[in-house]
Amino acid sequence: MPCPDQRPALRTPLCDLLGCEVPVLLAGMGGVARAELAAAVARAGGYAMLGMVREDPDLIEAEITAYRAATDRPFAVNVIPSATDPALLQAQISRCLDLGVRAFTFFWDVRPEVIAQVKREGCLVLHQVGTLAAAREAEVAGADVIITQGIEAGGHVHGRTGAFALAEAVLDGARIPVVVSGGITTGHGLAAALMLGAQGVQCGTAFLATKESWAHDYHKARVAAANVDDTVLTDVFVLNWPKGAAVRVLGNSVTAGLDGQLMGHDPATLPRVVIAHDSGQPLLRYSTDSPMRHTSGALEEMALYAGQGVGTIRNVVPAADRLRQIVDEARDCLARPGPRP
Repeated sequence: MPCPDQRPALRTPLCDLLGCEVPVLLAGMGGVARAELAAAVARAGGYAMLGMVREDPDLIEAEITAYRAATDRPFAVNVIPSATDPALLQAQISRCLDLGVRAFTFFWDVRPEVIAQVKREGCLVLHQVGTLAAAREAEVAGADVIITQGIEAGGHVHGRTGAFALAEAVLDGARIPVVVSGGITTGHGLAAALMLGAQGVQCGTAFLATKESWAHDYHKARVAAANVDDTVLTDVFVLNWPKGAAVRVLGNSVTAGLDGQLMGHDPATLPRVVIAHDSGQPLLRYSTDSPMRHTSGALEEMALYAGQGVGTIRNVVPAADRLRQIVDEARDCLARPGPRP
């Protein structure tokens, strides 16, 4: 008879709230976290998010339909009120509600009226924040889960505090589940978050470098080849977002050409130069667009999002394999006697 597995199961109350098996959330990466990736993560036991920032409601409906054709697991739709035209945002939310979406993920500034709108419809709200003040605001506004994003995170970074320092501050007083995000790509990070008192982690970069992600193969290859010190925080990739919105990306010729002036760029003064195309749409240098599967052009000059945990990723694998590795590492870590993360 095989020996029973004595390692922790890792199930937290967050799993019961969201309807997943393990406390690992797929970050709602715009363009990257489409139905194929979200369904793969959900089928493997994690919690799925569809990254639908500024997307047309028809595309959102198509992605939701594709997701539901692939799995019946619960999911959330990620939209960002602060970076979306109000009319488009309302069209996005209305379409999601019409389709029976039961959970939303929001990010950047806390908009209590938006939270209240979807809460009235009985939806769960997961709110990603970058500061302690925003965490408190989101909880007061009715959020069900707080995702604390640290400065280590890839993509748009709202705060300037480390992931675990911010999470610890938020946990001191929070009455709702807290999830840690930023630079977490291994089970060691998951174990550390659980030991801290958080109920899970959110991962972006780890799932960007998977077969199912919608990111371009060039972007995935750059992530797999990168080291821990290859990312930079800059606000030069700011077209389509408010002034001062910083992002963490892999260094490239654009960031190298800034001569160390990584911050302080005004989108109103940046030149509009087309450097790539995606499905016939022109993409500008300095825009927030990252290369997707069908993008062609100067991919190296685009925003190649990656968090500081990038140095642990050495290959592109199926999302289920990545999730399984994270979970197995965390269980081994927590089962080990002696000092823990």
